[in-house]
Amino acid sequence: MTRTRCKWETLWRKRQLADLLAQRRGDSRGLRFSWKRGQEVVCWIEDYCRQYEGEFAGKPLILEPWQRSIVRHVFGWLRADGLRRFRTAYIEIPRKNGKSALSSAVGLYLLVADGEPGAQVYCSATKEDQAKIVWRTACKMVQRSEDLRSMLRKRHSVLEDEGNDGFFRPLGANSDTLDGLNPHANIVDELHAHKDRGVWDVLDTAMGARRQPLTIAITTAGLFDPTSIGWEQHDYATKVLEGTFEDDAFFAYIAAADEGDDFFSEETQRKANPNFSVSVKPDYLAKQAEKAKRQPSFMNEYLRLHLNVWTAQATRWLSLEKWDELATDVVLEALRNRPCYAGLDLSSKLDLTSLVLVFPEDDGSVLLVPRFWIPEDRVKEELEKGRAHYAAWVRDEHLIATPGAVVDQEFIRSEVNRIAGIVDMRELAYDRWGATALATRLIEEDGRTLAEFGQGYRSMSEPAKDFGARIVSGKLRHDGNPVLRWCVSNVSVRSDPAGNIKPDKETSTGKIDGVVAAIMGLARANVGGVSAPLVSFV
Repeated sequence: MTRTRCKWETLWRKRQLADLLAQRRGDSRGLRFSWKRGQEVVCWIEDYCRQYEGEFAGKPLILEPWQRSIVRHVFGWLRADGLRRFRTAYIEIPRKNGKSALSSAVGLYLLVADGEPGAQVYCSATKEDQAKIVWRTACKMVQRSEDLRSMLRKRHSVLEDEGNDGFFRPLGANSDTLDGLNPHANIVDELHAHKDRGVWDVLDTAMGARRQPLTIAITTAGLFDPTSIGWEQHDYATKVLEGTFEDDAFFAYIAAADEGDDFFSEETQRKANPNFSVSVKPDYLAKQAEKAKRQPSFMNEYLRLHLNVWTAQATRWLSLEKWDELATDVVLEALRNRPCYAGLDLSSKLDLTSLVLVFPEDDGSVLLVPRFWIPEDRVKEELEKGRAHYAAWVRDEHLIATPGAVVDQEFIRSEVNRIAGIVDMRELAYDRWGATALATRLIEEDGRTLAEFGQGYRSMSEPAKDFGARIVSGKLRHDGNPVLRWCVSNVSVRSDPAGNIKPDKETSTGKIDGVVAAIMGLARANVGGVSAPLVSFV
């Protein structure tokens, strides 16, 4: 039976192909793929590493095709300077798909054969005992391999490479100290279980002295928690795969059941488990599925561990695939003097400010044209953390960086007035929180018509439902701005017992300001504005 690929695995392959085609066209951003370089790592693993338990103990560790592909691409993609492209490899797969064997083998390669003097390789987890699982697997591989035994020596909880002055050791949040580390590689086991980002951040910041450091996170799905490092990296990985974020240094592979799948079918089990019928036995999964049917309390565990589905998760409200179908080319100047209604979501002092223009169309649809601003110091801070999406959007003029460290309200005011000089801005809806001073100046000094718009169920529910319905029906178009697309990909909604809904910033996975601004603008467009210069909608 042919294995169907899930959404994320399909996007992973599309990303690989797009990068290879870009290289062929000569517009690969300075990146190049060396199949030979990647295959050398595959061959090293299969030549030196040995299986360590079961009937095949002592035999060469032969990687599965999907594992070979991961290794080839993580190690085969190079920058213009010849160093490795990827600095983070995020691999999310269900239990029993060989993650310990793969991560241990890669760790041994990074210690012995990566050409890094004094390589320090850490396998980290929430507790040192958990971190030792990968380390012990590596030790067993060494024990079974005559070649590796000649290179490495086990001393207490450390594998030492005396010829290279390097070592491979487990590290947990409960380790004696996290100071003074100089890691060449960090293998994070079960990232979903990390309650905070302590170990992750310490090791990440400690890698600065290495030429081509690599963090490998291999995990299963976990419990949804928007504040956790596990969910943060999962969410970031999905956005890289979807193309929402452009990050050439981040590798992502996810195998999971898709939304809408029959969670108890063999087809879904096969889709979610790339090692189905190899290390993952079909009869074992069938028994787990039956247990989940009989015991509802086991269902979430079954979904997380065996189908790689995050549970207790706020469901994405809007379809990103449908949203992409609604993009069209728009030039603001071509909309000169066209009536529109706008929504303004003024950020906190340090983050994103969103203005969305809503143009009613003759056929009953609407056209959205957004504008976004962010303090330039915020862009620099994100770059320093390795997050380049703000900088990329500023570069491509989808996002405007305002001077300084905080939102410049006078700059925003000037931009609103400039745009109002091009289009016929009938009314501007705004969230009163934090925007009173700006609103007052726009009204009293600039003569703009503003509507104060509350963020509760009463004011948000009907326009939010209309916003979602328009996307489904195709009665909405937009200019394809990637910042607004990001907001769409982040937003989840909260509902009350009466069935009212509103965008929920607490359970959403990132900024949703653009969607909030769009809903406010749509609400005012739907009623055709107001005659008074200021009206309150609470």
